[in-house]
Parts: sequence; structure tokens; C-alpha cells
Amino acid sequence: MLNNKKARIAVLVSGGGTNLQALINAEKSGEISSGEIVLVAITNSNAYALERAKNAAIDTFVYKEEHELIKELKDREIDLIVLAGFLRILSPSFISEFPDRIINIHPALLPSFGGKGCYGIHVHEKALEYGVKVSGATVHFVNEVPDGGKIIAQKAVYVEPGDTPETLQKRIMEEAEWIILPMAVELISQIIAESKQD
Repeated sequence: MLNNKKARIAVLVSGGGTNLQALINAEKSGEISSGEIVLVAITNSNAYALERAKNAAIDTFVYKEEHELIKELKDREIDLIVLAGFLRILSPSFISEFPDRIINIHPALLPSFGGKGCYGIHVHEKALEYGVKVSGATVHFVNEVPDGGKIIAQKAVYVEPGDTPETLQKRIMEEAEWIILPMAVELISQIIAESKQD
């Protein structure tokens, strides 16, 4: 498949970029073959995710306002936007610019432990407080409802006795997020790449 037929992917991150690294590794290994990460966008110019992008020779874009990001994504003809540890809520006007082209990874089995305030370590704190025996990760489309879009992929991870929010977070990342996020990105990229052939 020619490069211009691949889905052009932008990854939006907020911090260290561990999920970004999982996507970079998956593209390198050929697990993601229908898409190509062409941009990493972030609001924090000190985030380690920028270093990861640089090491993989991926362009980066540091922005302050959402409208700057919309312009950049449109100028670069981005086909798929992946929220990978992105801790901001996108506005309805942003989402309506890219219908069915934004996906997110959430560190729980939605619809449990999702919605407003459920991000990062808070998700795992809530899961443990509740006493669930199984948690995991979900990749879903982004719509106007936080964590409310259609589910693409899920993977369950057992909660172990003595788990802390930190140990559970690490296990869910390693055993679920880093597996289903690249898988979902390839799945959606394939559909986009096929539509580009027409």
C-alpha cells in the first residue's frame, strides 16, 4: 500500500506518552500497517511525550487554544485522531469537525468508571474503592458525552489482592491498553485506507 493511501494519524497526549510509545512500537513492528503517525500534539511543552515523538522522527505541535489545533489537523489532512492519555475534554465544536474520526483509550471497562472526573489515577482509585474484581481498558469513539462514544475494543484485567491504584494502573496499561489501542488504531486505519482507495 502506498504511503499516501495510509490513514494519517495524529496522537493527542498530555504527559509522558506511554500509550504513544506503544503506538510508535506497533507501527515499527508492522502491527499498525494501514496508518502512519504523522503528528503528536500537546499543550505541555515540557512533556516527555515530545521526546518520544522526536526519537521516532514524528512532527510535534505544541498549542494553547483548541482552534489552533483544529487548523493544524486540517492543514495536515489528518484522517484519525487518537487520544492517548489526553486529559482534556474536547469541545463539541471540535468533535463535530472530525465526526467518527476521534478515538480514546480509557483505563476501565466502560460504562463503569467513566465520565467527568474519571481520568488517570482517579479511575483506578474509584475501581478499588468500589471493590471490583475485574477492571481493564476500553477504546471508544469520542462524542459529546465524556467516555460516552461507541465502544471499539475492550480487554479485562483481574484486580489482585493488595492492589494499589498505582499497581492496578501499571497492570492495566501493560496487559490491556498497550494491546488494544494499537489493535483499534489498525482496525480504524484499515477502514480509512480502504476508503482512500476508492
